Amino acid sequence: MLAKEASMPSGAPVIRTIAMPADTNPAGDIFGGWLMSQMDLAAGSVASLISRGRAATIKAEAMVFHSPVFVGDEVSLFARLIKRGRTSMQIEVEAWRRSRDSRDTTKVTEAIFTFVAIDDHRRPRPLPDDVIVPAE
Repeated sequence: MLAKEASMPSGAPVIRTIAMPADTNPAGDIFGGWLMSQMDLAAGSVASLISRGRAATIKAEAMVFHSPVFVGDEVSLFARLIKRGRTSMQIEVEAWRRSRDSRDTTKVTEAIFTFVAIDDHRRPRPLPDDVIVPAE
């Protein structure tokens, strides 16, 4: 699916930020690593809430950049739990951009982040029993 064919997820984003000049690569475009770090922050916020404590990123997969992000763009990150295990969870994150002077939004990228709930000794710990994966 092309980025322009998708529609922005409903509900509030986990993170909404503005891409700034300090976030650019040497060519002047927004650095993909900056965007990936924002996505990891959004997924980590959801993972901590679900696990009710610390959670560590162990994997990021399926990230494809559909559209660039430019300086001044508003970037909205939506995250949702898509799968849970005994200690782990997969969280899908979508990144959307909106130019400062437009209401039009474009999907920039998406990825699936896997987190493991960890204890004070950084060892895996079970997720709470009441964590439910939303119906698709």
